[in-house]
Amino acid sequence: MGPNPLKLEEELLSGHRIPAGGVVCDLGSGQGLTSVFLAKEYGFKVFAADLWSDPKDNREFFDQMGLSPDQIIPVKADATALPFDKEFFDAVVTTDSYNYFGRDPEYLDSKLLPFVKPGGYIYIAIPGMKQDLHKNLPPELLLSWTPEQLEYLRDTAYWTRTVSQCRGADVLSVSEMESNEEVWADWLKQENEYAINDRKSMEAGGGKYLNFIKIVLRKHAQS
Repeated sequence: MGPNPLKLEEELLSGHRIPAGGVVCDLGSGQGLTSVFLAKEYGFKVFAADLWSDPKDNREFFDQMGLSPDQIIPVKADATALPFDKEFFDAVVTTDSYNYFGRDPEYLDSKLLPFVKPGGYIYIAIPGMKQDLHKNLPPELLLSWTPEQLEYLRDTAYWTRTVSQCRGADVLSVSEMESNEEVWADWLKQENEYAINDRKSMEAGGGKYLNFIKIVLRKHAQS
């Protein structure tokens, strides 16, 4: 439902520090494509957590991809009320979804970090803006998206301020991703209704305002 999530995730995890065979939550996993990527390419044990997808459908997909329940587990889960044991995950990886539920500065400390092991990692890739334009939205962007939809797109300064308020983790990086043009080009070739709608803005030059943002945090180790 958006620009190539596998290329985004590959860039996101470049140089990652998640231990081999680690237990990873793919938060906002959708129909499970990124979860399969995490299991097959990196060898993690993956919990594919999503509120809107059907775990039975995802399980069928994972079976078709040759992944057993020991390797990948679909879970219907609200990102603000995760149903896991505390300190369960070596890492949380979230691609193209954190901007929907993580804009509350308290989210990390109260809703997500409790489920990450001490010293564990959070890797986030989200769509954003190169600079905040919400006071004067470009008409090109409004060809495809409403102001309400664009509220979820923020710049690196916004996300730096937001995640820097976290008390339980160190912010290792907040940066613009390099694969922006490539993943958009892949997406706009698709013939589904979302890609077709997005072409209106992108063909009018709206892409010059947009980017993808990478955020990496490490939970404090216990003293």
